[in-house]
Amino acid sequence: MEDWAEIRRLHRAEGVPIKEIARRLGVARNTVRAALSSDRPPKYDRAPRGQVADAFEQQIRALLHEWPRMPAPVIAERIGWPYSLPPLRKRLALIRPQYVGVDPVDRIVYEPGEIAQCDLWFPETRVRVAAGQERVLPVLVMTFGFSRFMTATMIPTRQAGDILSGMWSLISGIGKVTRTLVWDRESAIGGTGRVTAPAAAFAGTLATKIKLAPPRDPEYKGLVERNNQFLETSFLPGRQFASPADFNDQLGHWLTRANSRTVRSIQGRPVDLLATDRLSMLPLPPVAPPIGLNFRIRLSRDYYVRVDTVDYSVDPQVIGRFVDVTASPLEVLVLCEGQVVARHTRSWAKQMVVTDSLHVATAARLRQALALDRERRAAATRQHADGHTVALRALPDYDALFGVDFNPPSTKAK
Repeated sequence: MEDWAEIRRLHRAEGVPIKEIARRLGVARNTVRAALSSDRPPKYDRAPRGQVADAFEQQIRALLHEWPRMPAPVIAERIGWPYSLPPLRKRLALIRPQYVGVDPVDRIVYEPGEIAQCDLWFPETRVRVAAGQERVLPVLVMTFGFSRFMTATMIPTRQAGDILSGMWSLISGIGKVTRTLVWDRESAIGGTGRVTAPAAAFAGTLATKIKLAPPRDPEYKGLVERNNQFLETSFLPGRQFASPADFNDQLGHWLTRANSRTVRSIQGRPVDLLATDRLSMLPLPPVAPPIGLNFRIRLSRDYYVRVDTVDYSVDPQVIGRFVDVTASPLEVLVLCEGQVVARHTRSWAKQMVVTDSLHVATAARLRQALALDRERRAAATRQHADGHTVALRALPDYDALFGVDFNPPSTKAK
């Protein structure tokens, strides 16, 4: 390359003859003439050599024609491939698209306030939820399409009430809601392909729409999927968590920094673009949407109600009556005819029993009162209508009076 440039400079700029150029540069005169006749730099073209896959290409194509997605190890077995797999994989990468087709991805532009993508992320690090008990808990992640602003919170379970409670916590933290919330086929949201009744009630209260992604298509909500990976690689490594509350505290501080970074695809910082995003979002309703775990049950003699797998004590004075149980991620509340009969901090552990000492004392007092009442009734005598005392007789006395024997002696034939 350098000789070609120097030859052209000497001859055209300084007028040096071909013979002198050949002497100065130590090249043949024909080389000088070839350089002067060429308008472009010389390019070395290496003659292509054959590859080991060339001899098997027809067999490979015959298999791909019938089974376009056949894996490379299976193809190697079918064609008797005698070499290592990398050369075969390279050839398959070149010719397989001719049989399976190409799936191009369009660049999508999100308008302000238009969409937010939601997903559950399951961090591998276990979180301490009780003495001697650690769990892998889901984290609800939400990413806004226009601003790429990310927000997230850990929730106790994948049940609809807990997921909706987490969504309401994140949405109320923003102060507005997007016109569409995108979810995958999460069972509590739309596992059957249709939005579940609790999720529909939640969306209806907020006047927004829950849109379900097509099955087996993670690219449909690629924004939140990438943020899940971002959390996995940038937030989680090297951290330990004393409790779910500690996890959410650390996550909140990290999100402040994460939303302040410049996102290359939008050439801006999510925290700066969030204001523009919020201007086009929908205002929140004056009442909160239906969230949490809610059910009604008749309180049994065992004066406990079960939420998830944890039992919570209830005032035993309402045994036998219907109680309404409402559980948020933070609290379990039990009402009977509008009156609070139990209030506990929500436990995120498994197979635990949460007891209020006041309920135990009340149960003991009720049992003692019942025992005293039974003793009083047993010692009392009946009175006739005219006031005289009527003795209480044992049932066997009446059997003897009427000659009834319910246990006759066995008789054997002689």
